[in-house]
Amino acid sequence: MKNQFFTIPALDPVAAQSELNGFLSQKRICHVDREFVAAGEGSFWSFCIGWLDGQGPLLTNPTSSNKRVDYKEVLNEEDFAFYAQLREWRKSIAQRDATPPYNVFTNEQLAAIVQQKINNRSALRSIEGIGHTRVEKYGEAVLVECKRILQAGSDETNAN
Repeated sequence: MKNQFFTIPALDPVAAQSELNGFLSQKRICHVDREFVAAGEGSFWSFCIGWLDGQGPLLTNPTSSNKRVDYKEVLNEEDFAFYAQLREWRKSIAQRDATPPYNVFTNEQLAAIVQQKINNRSALRSIEGIGHTRVEKYGEAVLVECKRILQAGSDETNAN
């Protein structure tokens, strides 16, 4: 994922808005962070736009309710159970870090981790939207959690 920064002056936003809108219409947007900087007549909006290379549709806002995937229909029963446990783990990490769950990993990324049986940092980085920073921050923890979930499932199967 790449980032692009824009500032939009509060008193004369037209030119900068056009530049920002042109950029947004040409990229696959992952996230938008915005902040208003109050500086009297020099006040401005600051935007950090996260985007991905490649062709394809624009990514939707992770909090929007349209176009949601039902992973219970996409994943088999065993993979869905694994996915559900990863979501619970993600929720606890997000609460600990006081961040939205999708900042840890998106549902799509969790599903890819499950489907691809990710077991190392390199494989984790191959998932779209998971870059160096996210791997450094959450990579080892998610790999440990995956191993724990798989081991618990294996222990349960062997007990039967």
